[in-house]
Formats: sequence, C-alpha cells, structure tokens
Amino acid sequence: GDGTGNVVHLYERDCSVQRRHQKVIEMAPAWSLPDELRAELHKYALDLTSRANYKNAGTVEFLIESATMKPYFIEVNPRIQVEHTVTEEVTGIDIVKAQLRIAAGATLEEAGLIQENISARGVAIQSRVTTENPEKDFAPDTGTISVYRHSAGCGIRMDGIGYSGMTVTPYYDSMLCKYTVRGSTFTEALNRMKRTLQECRIRGVKTNIPFILNVMTHPEFETGIVTTSFIDDHPELKMVSSSTWNFAASDQSTQKKVGSTERSLRYFANIAVNGHPDELGADPTKLSNNHKDPTKNLLPHIEIPDSGTRQILLEQGPAGYAKFVRENKGVMLTDTTWRDAHQSLLATRVRTSDLLRAAPYTNAALSNAFSLEMWGGATFDVAMRFLNECPWERLEQLREAVPNVPFQMLLRGANAVGYTNYPDNVVYKFCEQAKTSGVDIFRVFDSLNYIDNLKLGVDAAGSAGGFVEGAMSYTGDVADPTKGKYNLEYYLDLASKLVDMGVHSLAIKDMAGLLTPRASKMLVSALREEHPDVPIHVHTHDTAGSGVASMIAAAEAGADVVDSAIDSMSGLTSQPSLGALVANMAGTEFDTGINASTISPLNTYWENVRQVYAPFESGQLSGSSDVYQHEIPGGQYTNLLFQSRQLGLTEKWPEIKMKYAEANIILGDIPKVTPSSKVVGDLAQFMVAQNLDATSILDQAETLAFPQSVVQYLRGEIGIPPGGFPEPLRTKVLKGRGLEPVEGRPGAFLKDYDFEAAETKLKATYGESAISSKDVLSHALYPDVFIDWKAFEVVYGEVGNLPTHLFLNPMKEGDEIELFEGVGRSYLIKMISKGEVKDDGTRVVVFEVNGERWFMPVTDHSLEAAGAQREKASGPGTVGSPMPGVIVKMNVKVGDVVKEGEAVASLSAMKMESNIPATATGKITRILVNIGDKVEGDDLIMEISSE
Repeated sequence: GDGTGNVVHLYERDCSVQRRHQKVIEMAPAWSLPDELRAELHKYALDLTSRANYKNAGTVEFLIESATMKPYFIEVNPRIQVEHTVTEEVTGIDIVKAQLRIAAGATLEEAGLIQENISARGVAIQSRVTTENPEKDFAPDTGTISVYRHSAGCGIRMDGIGYSGMTVTPYYDSMLCKYTVRGSTFTEALNRMKRTLQECRIRGVKTNIPFILNVMTHPEFETGIVTTSFIDDHPELKMVSSSTWNFAASDQSTQKKVGSTERSLRYFANIAVNGHPDELGADPTKLSNNHKDPTKNLLPHIEIPDSGTRQILLEQGPAGYAKFVRENKGVMLTDTTWRDAHQSLLATRVRTSDLLRAAPYTNAALSNAFSLEMWGGATFDVAMRFLNECPWERLEQLREAVPNVPFQMLLRGANAVGYTNYPDNVVYKFCEQAKTSGVDIFRVFDSLNYIDNLKLGVDAAGSAGGFVEGAMSYTGDVADPTKGKYNLEYYLDLASKLVDMGVHSLAIKDMAGLLTPRASKMLVSALREEHPDVPIHVHTHDTAGSGVASMIAAAEAGADVVDSAIDSMSGLTSQPSLGALVANMAGTEFDTGINASTISPLNTYWENVRQVYAPFESGQLSGSSDVYQHEIPGGQYTNLLFQSRQLGLTEKWPEIKMKYAEANIILGDIPKVTPSSKVVGDLAQFMVAQNLDATSILDQAETLAFPQSVVQYLRGEIGIPPGGFPEPLRTKVLKGRGLEPVEGRPGAFLKDYDFEAAETKLKATYGESAISSKDVLSHALYPDVFIDWKAFEVVYGEVGNLPTHLFLNPMKEGDEIELFEGVGRSYLIKMISKGEVKDDGTRVVVFEVNGERWFMPVTDHSLEAAGAQREKASGPGTVGSPMPGVIVKMNVKVGDVVKEGEAVASLSAMKMESNIPATATGKITRILVNIGDKVEGDDLIMEISSE
C-alpha cells in the first residue's frame, strides 16, 4: 500500500512447515490451495489493508483449517519478512526497492506496482540455513567455519553472509543464509532445492541442512501438501546422524559420507599439531615426511584361477577337507602374514588397506595353500583400539577379494578374541558371525590348555559349521626329560582329548619358537602314530632362528601343514620363511606345490609395506636364542618391548627377559599365550619396576599392588593351569584382597548376555541404521574400546579409508598430498600454515583443498602437558602411582574411610591394569587425579588422614 487506500497483493506464500510456530520452509505461491480460496484470501487482505490506508510492505497471515478449507485471520505483520524472497522470485518484483520508493513518497503506480500487471509465475521455495544441531533440539552450534562455498546456477538465489574461517559465536542469530530456488512447477523447484542443499559446502559447524533434506525427501512433503503439525508429527526428521538419502551422488547419501573430507582434514590437522597418541606406539623419529604412496602398483597382474583349496572345503565340508589334507602327497602351507607375522613384528598395526592391496594376487599365488591365517587373536581389538577400523569389515572385505583360499582365525577358546571369559552365548554367537562373515577354519586354543575352556571353543566353532582345529599350546621341551611336566605323555594325552571332542585337525601351537628340530620330530611322530587319520598342523616362531629346520623336521615326521610367512615378513619373532620352505621342499615328497617365482612379487610388496610401518619395528636386528630360557612368545615379544619403553624400563630389557622366566616359575610354570602370557609379562614388568624377586613376592603377597591380570589369574578367572595353582602364593594373594577362588570353568557361572537389550541401547545412542548385529558383538567383547572407537569416528571419520602413508605421517607446512575418496573424487591437499596458539588453546591449521582454503581449529594438547606438574607422594598417608600409566578407575571419593591395602584406584599401563592400594587406614582427605589422567611413577594420587 501507498497510504492512500491504494493497495496491491503479490499473491500468497505457504508457510505451513513450522517448528515451534517458527517458519522453516516457505513457498510461493500457495499452489496447493483451491483457486477460489486463494482469490478469497486476496480479497480479504486487500479490503483490510485498503480500509486501514496501509502504507508500505506488509504480510496478512491466515490459518486454513485443513478439513473444511475455511480461512481464519491471524494478524498483519507490518514489515518485510524473511521469506519475502520467494515472492520476489515468482513475481519478479524487488520488494525491498519498492518499499524504499514508497517510503520516499512514491505512489504504487509510480513504483510500477499495478495489480493487472502483477502475476505469479512458477513456484519458488526458500530454506533457512542455520547453525543449529537438530539432534539437540536445534541448540545453536558455534565454532570456526572450515569451508564456506555456496551452490549456484539457474534458478538459485542466496541471501546471507559467511566465509571460510568465520567464527560463529552464540551472541547473534544462528541463521547463516537462506536459499531460494524457483522452477516452473513445485516438483522442479523441490528437486532444485534438494540439489542446492547437497552442493553447498558449510563445514566446521553443525547446520540444519540435513534436517531440511529429511523434510524435503519425506513422501508427505513431496506431495506439496502438509500442515503446521508436520514436523511435530515426524520427530524422526531431526535424527540426522542416521539419515539416508537416495540421491544421484552416492557421496551425499548419508551424513557420514557428506562430512568425510572434513573429518579427514581434521585428522590431518590433529596429527600435524599433536602427533599420534602414545598408545599407538609409533616411534615419532621413524615417521616419514614422504607422502608418496610407496606400495602402489607393485604387484603385477596375475591370472586368477577358477578354484582353489577353499572350493574343496566348501564342496566337501570340514570332514572332507580333513580327508583331502591327509591324502595330499606334499606338505601344505598356511601363510600367517596377514595376522601373526605382523602381530609379532609390527605390534599388530598392519591396516586393512594394505592387506586388501595384496589380496587379489595372494588369492592366485597361494590358491593351493591350506589357509591364510588372517583374523582373530589380537587383530580384533587392535583394529578398533589403535587403527580405528571395524574388524568385521576387514574380514568381509578380504573375503570378497580372496574367494579361493580358506581363511583361518585364532580363537582363544572361552576367551573368544578377548583377554577374559565371556558368557557362553557370546562365544557361540561370535563364532556364528565369524563363519558367516568369511572364516573357514577356527584354530582353537586355550592359554592354559584347560580342557573345559577348549571344549567350549571347539563346540562353538563346530556349531557354527567351521573347520575346527584343536590347538595345543606348546611350552617346555619334549626332547629334554629335565624340563618337567610338559613331556611327550602330556601332549599325547591332551591331543587325545581334543580328538575325542571331534576336532578336524590337531595343531601344535609353539608360541615362542621352542620347538627344536629334534623336539618337532619326536612330538609329530608320536602324534602321527596315535592319530593316523587326523591332519597335523605345526605352528612356530623363528625367534631362535631354527624355524625352517623345525618345520622341515615336522614335515618329515608326518605333519600335513606347517605355518610360514612371506619372506619379508618372516624370521625373528615371526614365522619361518615361506619362500625358504617352498625352495627346500621343492622336488621332494614334501613339495608344497607353490611356485617360488610366483610368490616373489608378494615378497617385494611386503618389503615395501614393512618400510611404511618402520615406526612400529621393535628394533630387533637378529634372532634371539635365549628364548629357550625366557620363553617369551613371539607375538608378545615386540609388545612387551614397547610396554617396557612406555614404563621407562628400556635399559632394563635384558632384566625384564630374565624376570619373565622368573615370573613364569612363580606363577607355576604355565603355557604362555594370550591371555596367560600377559599375566607373566605384567608380573615381570612389575617385578622390575618394584625391584622384586620371588622371595619378596611371596613374603609381601598379601599387600603388594599386583597387576590386575595376576590377581585374576590366581583367582581362577582364566582357568586352571596344568598342575594347579602355585601355593602358598595363591592363598596369600586372595586372602589379602578378601577374594574367593573361582572353581571350575569361569564362563560357566556367567549369565547369558542380553544381545537384544544391548542392541536397543546402542541404537538409541548411535542411531538405528548405525548399529549392526556385528557392532553389538564388538561391544559385547570390548565395550569401552568400542565406545572410544565410535567417539573417534564422530570426530575423524573412517580413517581406515586413508592410505597408510597418510594415516601415519603428519603433514608439515608446504606439504602436498593427494587424497582419493572414490571415482571422480580426488583431492589435492596442501598444508598452508599451522597458526599460533589462541587464548582457548587451539591452533587453526589452514589447508588448500583443490585450491580452496579450509580452516581447521585443533586443540594443542602439548600445552596441557606443559602446564601439568604433579605433586610427588612422600610421607605417611600419601598414595602414589606405582609406575607411569593412566588412571582408569577411582574407587573412593573425598571423605571415604578406607583400610590399608584396600584398592582405592586402578592404573593402566598399556594392557596391564594394576590396583593402587591404600597406604594407611583412615579418611580420604585429597584426591588429585581423575579417570583418564596420565601419571608418572610416584605422582601423588591421594592423601589419607589416619586421625
């Protein structure tokens, strides 16, 4: 209106999509209303404003009752509104310009506003983009905008302000911009708006864009007819984390994919500022500044055979495959490169991407192998804990790439792939899923050779339909009658019990490489005589350097299968050389049937891969024949060496090896393999750190702050060792802690795990589509590790998709890398700068991504460490940390009364968890740490007043 009673209408807008009576999406005109009703609304609005001599722009609002289509007047807003842009787009009238002219005194005619000349053409839709988190009831989000790039094109309009590097504060309106699109029809405009929201890039802060997309892809909204209760009637629209969209661009189909580049950049920025966490175990001095991919295109093309040994297993079943193996004229090989080899040499840090790159060639080159040992053991938790990968995805991706060779996993009996006992139904369900996901052969062992635990694992693997290999954990020396209880009779008895359980093959699991050629011949010959129809499989480590000789001796004595690793991943604490075995047995009755020249490219490939993983090398340069004295398993040797470094005991490594042997005797001379090897290793490190020997251990058994694993072992929580528990040590330790021993198989007393309840809880936390039955299993086995991994993914995304040279090696200013995220999605990323520390402790790392600047704020954790100076424990009533580590549990609070020796906190040093005992009886007066805090030896944890 121009204030004279002369008014015109600019048609109408449909603002039905609202949240808390606030408009979210607007469109013009209200095309879904009957033409008669639209005309009626125009007349009402014109009559009302004309009589009021209304001047300038205004909006007359009505509510339409959907059942009767009867209009009700609400109010007149005497101003221009946020959604005026849709009206401008369909009428072609610049409302802002027009109202300024009228305010300056122009009439409607002078402003060019004549009703007969005004029409609405097509349909326009507006969406308001705000920095709000829909899943937190649209709470405003703040922070630095990493990148800000708008959509553009025919029929697209943007009003707003923003830029890359902009700081969004909580002190102003959360709307960043509004998009308005137009089309000849509602459907055309809707599709254009969907595309607009997909193509804009606003990263670094949460926005409501995925919520708007949820609204626009809802079938009810796509009809164009919704009511004001639409959003309230569909609360699922706000659950954006689990949203999926059927867009043409697959990289826009989920929130996880939408933010993948941003999260990768955040990962690069974080390791550039903070480096890797100590727990990963990467030696920073061995990280490379070379960001080229060193293993790309190393493996030549190879013709894929139509079938391999796996087809025999699938066609004839486990029993038929066992028969085939026994009748095979030569010796078959298992390649351990994908599991035990890198577990022994590189702390289990080899990532799925490097395995996948070798998979097609391995499938062809080793198509007549007995198996590929590629899963289980430590690989399961390490995948989540350190590599931030899904262990199930590793199995399934490799299975797809290797259809012709049986996959073998290591199952820790009743411990599944954990370090403790689980309810029986967890072990059964785990084996069932493992078989479904691709495992063919289950090597089942128990760390103490405890029959009841073994039987549970054998039964679970068998019920899943797997080929079950019953493994005997080997220790001692059957060729040396002075070695004690682990003589020939012991292993023959154990083998007979396994055969009676119905295993398909027998395995000698020599974890430390103690099998000499002489012992191999004696043991395998005896087993072959006792069990002529059962395949015999021999596993060893090459720690002392005699592995190849021992495996050849085993083959000559009647073994059907021996373990080995690709040459460049063999030797030292790994398995004997696969190439050496192939060459030494070629042309003999034990010929492996594997072509030496065919496996040569694999050797080259893994040689180059190993160089990438140099930060995880233990530093060994030669074999170690003193393994016959200390008996440290190959898989533990590198981990134990790393843990010793973490505890500041590097110079005491020789002493730790001696203490390991002493700890083994203290604990009863037990087989040593996970988790029993961890018990021995924890006690050995504890003895070195506390300067203890066997006598002092026994004398102080009731009060010493033993590692938690030692207490659990003595209580019977992992089973019963051969010959029983060491006394009086066990009695003293349990008495000092008020613990009762566990009688029989520990898992037998555990209630079934409620998978249904766990799945419901996890889906409520992470979203319906984000949790699978495999995730529920991972959580059941490692709840804390799973939660930490999921939290990591939220921030940094699926880092398993990054090539290893980018995952490991931090960028420096000026470095440029190429990141490939799929077909047509390649990014050239250059690190421009690492900013100075701000008042809030963050640095802004600036990247160029395909020439566009991205700004990534990162908290500099070095400042936290620099400012932390803890008090040291000294004097009566002070409780100090017994060694460096992380506080993982607090059992008391200020004011609690405790007794001397009572566990007041727990400390974790890598995989070793120890209770921290009260040093006096009295009241807790000060606590200086929280869960998650890193502490050094003798740091003050708390104070106790004896008054």
